[in-house]
Amino acid sequence: MPASELSEKNYRRIAFINWALSVPLLLIFAWPYYFLCNSIGISKIISYPGSILFALPFMLTILHGHVTTAMGALHRQHYYNWLKSHPFTFGVLFHPVIASTRFRLVLFLLSTILLGIGYIVI
Repeated sequence: MPASELSEKNYRRIAFINWALSVPLLLIFAWPYYFLCNSIGISKIISYPGSILFALPFMLTILHGHVTTAMGALHRQHYYNWLKSHPFTFGVLFHPVIASTRFRLVLFLLSTILLGIGYIVI
């Protein structure tokens, strides 16, 4: 009999994969913003946080897609509920708002505003 995708073992596997992917994805998506800031001469004080704010929505979208692929769209809520029930281990940085598209769009908009502020301040 195949193992259920709703098992804690599967939740742990998904969490480990997401943690392992998070830093490389963050770096992959942050460098274009950082490179743009460097080429226009924007200060590092603005380029570092802006790069993180720019990369987070893309990283979170891919990780959310990984959970959806692994669990299925109907069952991914079970995984997110499991993360909420483990706040000091696997769900340490998880909050339900992270899965919302609106939150990711706000992060992207903030990074764009920060880029504009950095460009104006030059």
